[in-house]
Amino acid sequence: MKTTYNIYKLNRRHFVKMTGIAGLGGLLLGVQFSCKDKAQTLAGIPEAVFSPNVYISIAGTGIVTLFAHRSEMGTGIRTSLPLVMADELEADWTKVKLVQAEGDKKYGDQNTDGSFSMRMFYIPLRKTAATVRRILELTAAKEWGVDVSECTAKNHKIVHTSGKVLGYGFLADKAGAIPIPKEEEIKLKSDQDFKYIGKKSSIYDLEDIVTGKAVFGMDVAIPNAKIAVIKRNPEPGAGWKSANLDKAQASEGVIKVFTIQNNPFPMGHQKPLGGIVVVAKNTWAAIKGRESVEVQWLKGANANYNTVTFGQEMLAKVNKKGKVVRSAGDVDTAIKSATKVIKTDFQTSHVSHTPMETPCAVAHAKTDGTIEVWAPVQDPQWTRRAVAETLGIGEEKVIVNVTLLGGAFGRKSKPDFVAEAALISKEIGEPVKLLWTREDDIQHDYYHYNSAQHIEASLDSNNKLTGWLHRSAFPPIGGTGDIKEKQASGAEMCMGLIDNPIAVPNVSIEIHEVPAKIRIGWLRSVANIHHAFAISSMLDQVAHQRHVDPAQNLLDLLGDDRSIDFKSLSTDFWNYNEKLEDFPWETARLRKVIELVKEKSGWGKTMVSGSGMGISAHRSFLTYVACVVTVQVSSDGKIKIPMVHYAVDCGRVVNPDRVKSQFEGGAAFAASFALKSEISVKNGQVEQSNFDNYHLARITDAPIETEVHLIDSIEKPTGVGEPPVPPFIPALCNAIFMATGKRVTKLPIDLKSIISAI
Repeated sequence: MKTTYNIYKLNRRHFVKMTGIAGLGGLLLGVQFSCKDKAQTLAGIPEAVFSPNVYISIAGTGIVTLFAHRSEMGTGIRTSLPLVMADELEADWTKVKLVQAEGDKKYGDQNTDGSFSMRMFYIPLRKTAATVRRILELTAAKEWGVDVSECTAKNHKIVHTSGKVLGYGFLADKAGAIPIPKEEEIKLKSDQDFKYIGKKSSIYDLEDIVTGKAVFGMDVAIPNAKIAVIKRNPEPGAGWKSANLDKAQASEGVIKVFTIQNNPFPMGHQKPLGGIVVVAKNTWAAIKGRESVEVQWLKGANANYNTVTFGQEMLAKVNKKGKVVRSAGDVDTAIKSATKVIKTDFQTSHVSHTPMETPCAVAHAKTDGTIEVWAPVQDPQWTRRAVAETLGIGEEKVIVNVTLLGGAFGRKSKPDFVAEAALISKEIGEPVKLLWTREDDIQHDYYHYNSAQHIEASLDSNNKLTGWLHRSAFPPIGGTGDIKEKQASGAEMCMGLIDNPIAVPNVSIEIHEVPAKIRIGWLRSVANIHHAFAISSMLDQVAHQRHVDPAQNLLDLLGDDRSIDFKSLSTDFWNYNEKLEDFPWETARLRKVIELVKEKSGWGKTMVSGSGMGISAHRSFLTYVACVVTVQVSSDGKIKIPMVHYAVDCGRVVNPDRVKSQFEGGAAFAASFALKSEISVKNGQVEQSNFDNYHLARITDAPIETEVHLIDSIEKPTGVGEPPVPPFIPALCNAIFMATGKRVTKLPIDLKSIISAI
């Protein structure tokens, strides 16, 4: 993704008009980034050119204010991007203030998803801050009547060679008279001069979070706001035959009960599901009123959806030839002439995002036709469009205020719940807070794919891997918006399937069409999860058939260090919206993380009975990760994960503490996926409803200790929010095999079968 930028000055009147914020003075700059964004490719949203504006000000007090246009959900992006600015600006971090930007086209596509914030803005923000630093140096030089070469920015001051100093606050007003320097005059800091980049830093919101001052979506309170909940058809998209609202309307504390038209499946990712709305004075009254609603539900388009039979159908498909999306040599001949052939089927189930903070939104439809919302959203721009579309008004009449997000994992990039809140507020003519209970969240999510895969690997008489046949079937995300979309997109196929780096002469990668039968949406690491599970598990089987150490097997099968031109191997290749020449697929970087994780984990050490170590390596979101998981399996089938080691090459590390936190959390997230979580559907209805029957990893299931080892790199920064998940799961499964001799081929792991294998 090529990003260009333009820096321009703002006068105070224009600044207040654009931001709605008065009181910021001194030096005011706008920074416009021009680039192309495909972050919503998976949702079928057309590519759009966007030019986001980021506003920077330095006040007379010396305070540097930066408008944060990315959403904070625990990744630390509200900290890491300003750290880049502060470092290049030579600012004192204690004098940097952040203001959260509202959803507006002047900020461009604000979608905080896909692990692309840092890689998109790292260099432009550094250049921007370096420009501001240069302006301040020029201002000081003019003030002193000296050449600018004698002036150096240092720790929120400009220092003259004579020892004289002027603070940023003093220079701020005067800096407005200095023309914007030409790009060739701007010099970035040398790496050895970094004060914040690559150093441990606390997150900007830490004090507010630990003291309870931070405002998440659930915390928003505005005067006279009512509470609303919705009773929905258990089958997403289906409507109702009849509804008796009288009992609910008569419930204590209930203000109004009414219906929202349902949107039939496929409804996309932004439209309300519809149902019976109960508005009340408080949460308890709203929930009790909802329980009193008497309704007869209709059956919809997916009333026959059953995940058990659907899984069997997908399994049958992948055992037949599919559409070839990448090929080399003659895999059929390689398999027929092989000395050994390994054949394995793999399956995964639907899972739910279940962020700690369920979807929620506050909306206030005003008498002048405008509406203001407050919500924990990952994509405020899409939210704004969805609200405008739902209410039939122009986007300029919608204000979207972004709160902190209490977890998201991709769920809160879909704005359906905010559109619901807007509809309700417009109906009652008052501000309203819409709440999704945990039952709402689990039964009406945009679920992660269920999938089936079939892999065949052939070995010749020299113990060499000669053939690789991989077939994959899963309902594409695009099928949630268009019933004709039955084949995975290029983006989904290039999350581990097409972009498999193993060096093998005969390859056939195939895909099967599968219709979506329930709302499918992107979840942390998306299709990388099931593809990495199958591929890395099969590679471990290959290692044992070859009688080669599994880690050495991975290194062997990578072949010579090289840049792989996947564009020449498949017309469907996708590189996370980046040009392959800018972010090449380097096997040497994957090799390096494998070697590092071997070293740090003590790979190959003797394990006691019932214990095992497993290894996996995977590239996702342009980041190279290797993982070693240690397990202990007891005779009663309980699994303990005493240690996890990650080796990570994510290019330049801006905030190592945040990177490590993402991987520590990612390991726990992936443990839920592997050990516990499963959404099953029967007759079109999700069978799980809360944490009593939708299980997450408890503290006894989660990894006890996670060590994250970062490669020291000067390469461009890449993503870290999603890459922890894919390699963890197969490393865990491979460790279970070492401990028990039992292969895991279906997720979540069947503990009973493991017990019988001991």
